[in-house]
Amino acid sequence: MFDFITGFLQATGIWGVAIMMFMENVFPPIPSELIMPLAGFNVANGSGSLWATIAAGTVGSLLGLSIWYWVALKFGLPRLKRLADRTGRFSMMDSTDIDKANGWFERHGGAAVLFGRLLPTIRTVISIPAGLAFMPFWKFLIFSAIGTFIWTALLTLTGYILESQYDRVQQWLNPISTTVVLAIIGFYLWGVITYPSRVRNRSENSQD
Repeated sequence: MFDFITGFLQATGIWGVAIMMFMENVFPPIPSELIMPLAGFNVANGSGSLWATIAAGTVGSLLGLSIWYWVALKFGLPRLKRLADRTGRFSMMDSTDIDKANGWFERHGGAAVLFGRLLPTIRTVISIPAGLAFMPFWKFLIFSAIGTFIWTALLTLTGYILESQYDRVQQWLNPISTTVVLAIIGFYLWGVITYPSRVRNRSENSQD
C-alpha cells in the first residue's frame, strides 16, 4: 500500500494530492493521516515542492468539505436528516451524527469550524452545521482554510522528516500503511452490516 500510494502521488504530482484529499473529505477511501505524510515523504525524495504539496492538499480538502456546506445550506436540517437516515448505511453518517455536529457548532460557533478541522472524528461533518446555520461562505472558507492548512502542513512535514529515517522505518512502514487501509475497509463493511441493528438499538434506547 505504501508503494501504491507513493507511486500514484509521484505519477500525478500535486494534482494527485489534491484529488485524494478532495475524495477524503467527500467519501474517505484513504484518510489524510496517510495521504499527506506519504506526500511529504515523496517531496523529501525529490518529487515536487513542499509548499506546493501542502497547498494542493489544503485546496483539495477545501473543495471537498465545501460540498457538505452547500448540501446542508440547500437541504436544510429536516430534509438533510431524512436523507442521512436513508443513506446512512452506506454513507456512515446518519441524523444522530448531524445532531452531534450541530451541538458542537452551537457551543463553539465559528471556532468549531477552525478547530474541528484538527479533529479526525468531526473534520468533515463540521461543515454541515456551518451550512445549516447559514454561516457566510467567506467566513466558513477562512476558518476552514486556517484549520485545514495547519492539519495538512503538520501531516506533510511529518512525512518529510520521516524520509530521513527511511532506513530505520522501511521494515514496518509498508505493513502499517496497508493495515490502516484494510482497517478502514473493515470498519466500513462492519458499519454497513451492523447498521440496521445499531439503528434499532438507538431507537429502543431513545424510547426508554
